[in-house]
Amino acid sequence: MAASEPASFCGVKGGAAAGACGPRPHGHLVLPAGRATREALAFAAGAVAAALVLLCSASVLAPTPVPNAVSIPLSPSSSTTSSHSPTPTAAAVGKGPRTFYDDPTLSYSVHTRLTGWDAKRASWLRTRGLDPASPAVTRRVVMVTGSQPESCRGAGGDHALLRFLKNKLDYCRLHGLELLYNTALLEPSMVAYWAKIPAVRAAMLAHPDAEWVWWVDADAVFTDMDFSLPLERYGGHDLVVYGWDGEVYEERSWVGLNAGVFLIRNCQWSMDLMDAWARMGPAFPEYAAWGKTLREELEGKPNDESDDQSALVYLLSKHPARWGNRTLLETGYYFQGYWAEIVDRLDGVVKRYEAVESGGRGGSSGLRRRHAEREHLRYAAARDAAVGRSGTVPGPAGGGQKGWRRPFVTHFTGCQPCGGAPDRKYTRRRCAEGIRRALAFADDQVLRAYGFRHAAPLSDSVVPLPFDYPAAAR
Repeated sequence: MAASEPASFCGVKGGAAAGACGPRPHGHLVLPAGRATREALAFAAGAVAAALVLLCSASVLAPTPVPNAVSIPLSPSSSTTSSHSPTPTAAAVGKGPRTFYDDPTLSYSVHTRLTGWDAKRASWLRTRGLDPASPAVTRRVVMVTGSQPESCRGAGGDHALLRFLKNKLDYCRLHGLELLYNTALLEPSMVAYWAKIPAVRAAMLAHPDAEWVWWVDADAVFTDMDFSLPLERYGGHDLVVYGWDGEVYEERSWVGLNAGVFLIRNCQWSMDLMDAWARMGPAFPEYAAWGKTLREELEGKPNDESDDQSALVYLLSKHPARWGNRTLLETGYYFQGYWAEIVDRLDGVVKRYEAVESGGRGGSSGLRRRHAEREHLRYAAARDAAVGRSGTVPGPAGGGQKGWRRPFVTHFTGCQPCGGAPDRKYTRRRCAEGIRRALAFADDQVLRAYGFRHAAPLSDSVVPLPFDYPAAAR
């Protein structure tokens, strides 16, 4: 079901060399004939294609020689420096208490193991006047994503990348998150889907003030702009990833989880996991041997390549006491939902939400009041409560296979809008229309604060909203 993969964004694939997308790995994988369930097929398609690109190189929006890692603070609360504080002088900079950053042996490389991170991070926070246990720290999340450097081969691919990015910018702005858009290979040999590991690890070091780092593949769309990560669910867990316990720990299926979207806590356990995970990738001499081991050990794996998703399944299932006990395989909502199961239902979702806001059973006319965008989360909470008690919009908050709640994340597994060949199950037209529909569905939730919405689900034109929308639109 949920799928992962910037399959479309392939830039660099296969071994350690850069090159054009070829018929290799993820995105073009063929599952064994016996693997019949749609969930498995969806995962297979996105398994590999998933991060094919994301971090493959330089930015679509910032071509060289502009730096290819852009960090965008999107909320005043994300800054620890008051706008009224005096401007520090050059002489004053660097005179504060020494921290782990002053250690000459510190390395951001995946080849160097980091120890004592919990203590080092806590010490840094305290020297900056931050309490490691305060909500300002424990609820702070940095989202990491990225894309390839060169122009897309497919028509409209660059525009698709821009709209995918715009969607993430909107979500982060509304929820006060910081977005790190990376386009550099921080470890040259770790290309394609492996590129996210050094990027996430480096983000942990660069953001000791953040409790969580949230990796999101480029072709994943936020389709519920109201939904906030339920961080309170994740106490006692350090890794959250979409998957199924039975398929990972019992069947040991290589498509038992999807590594295209994951949430990881900024702690020593996570650093150790990233180290173990990275060692199964192309930056280490055991890479080829791991490919053979994964094919032998994991159910349904069709080749001898060590890929990030299979590697994570292996680590969890082989060492459940070490890695599985602090990992949550999230299926309570669409942490990432499979697009082919979602896009054809979005019109029905819109109608049900409009019915609630129009003042029907369980509805509230207060939700129709115009308001500033900065009040989005207040209205989001009120809307969630009204939808939940209405009885007309069943399903869990964040969406799921059953019910009509907005899906939190819709992932376009197998479509490869940047130019790779889409999975054989989908036509280019179906993928293109699905992407446009999902992006417009999300964009309407943003445009509403500006007084507009799209003229139709597949239209790029917008129309002004009547004063009492949605009641006046019925």
